[in-house]
Amino acid sequence: MPATRKRFDEDPYLDRCEATVIAVSPEGVELDETVCYARSGGQAGDSGTLTLADGRELALTDTVYADDRQRILHVLEGDIPPQVGDRVSVAIDWPRRHRLMRLHTCLHLLGALVPAPVTGCSISPDSARVDFDLPESTLDKADLTERLNALIQTRTGVSINCITPEELAAEPDLVRTVGAAPPAGTASIRIVEIPGVDRQPCGGTHVANTGEIGAVIVTKIEKKSRTNRRVVVNFA
Repeated sequence: MPATRKRFDEDPYLDRCEATVIAVSPEGVELDETVCYARSGGQAGDSGTLTLADGRELALTDTVYADDRQRILHVLEGDIPPQVGDRVSVAIDWPRRHRLMRLHTCLHLLGALVPAPVTGCSISPDSARVDFDLPESTLDKADLTERLNALIQTRTGVSINCITPEELAAEPDLVRTVGAAPPAGTASIRIVEIPGVDRQPCGGTHVANTGEIGAVIVTKIEKKSRTNRRVVVNFA
């Protein structure tokens, strides 16, 4: 099976598209293309609706990758799925996606403020967190909140471009997450850049300008292990 065309890579603000069903299984429905981001990199998968040619609307509860990490599966509610060959319209829950985009971009700013390797992250529509490899905590909630919002208010543009695996190998410091590596066979790697603040590989969805994030607050700094500090961010 060919890889799913990821319309969200081309335009994260696209909220719907037409597609053809190419496979149906108990795990989900595969389309030839989709606007739905598949759960990965700590970011939650999209939800929304799948509308059939006869007008029947099915609830899309999650979006995930197939085992090969190239094909995207749409998890649907209901007993009668579409059939292979059907033309459908797939639409995301845009308000939910936009919150994910805002928080994901916010985590890039947070990572720029904490000079430590990242060991994990999680992004839901209402809260996000990053785990840092820090043996001793020198972090303060009020200080991080103030500096995060200052970066947000610079209203800096966020750009996406691509580099080759060879170019990434020549700049190993671009990879902030411990153990992260692009999938095998990847010909190009997406780079998210916030000029003067952050530049790193990332496959998630992001807003076009930091000002779009809105006000945030660091609600918690936790010691998760001897060398792990978790920072949790919410919308203010």
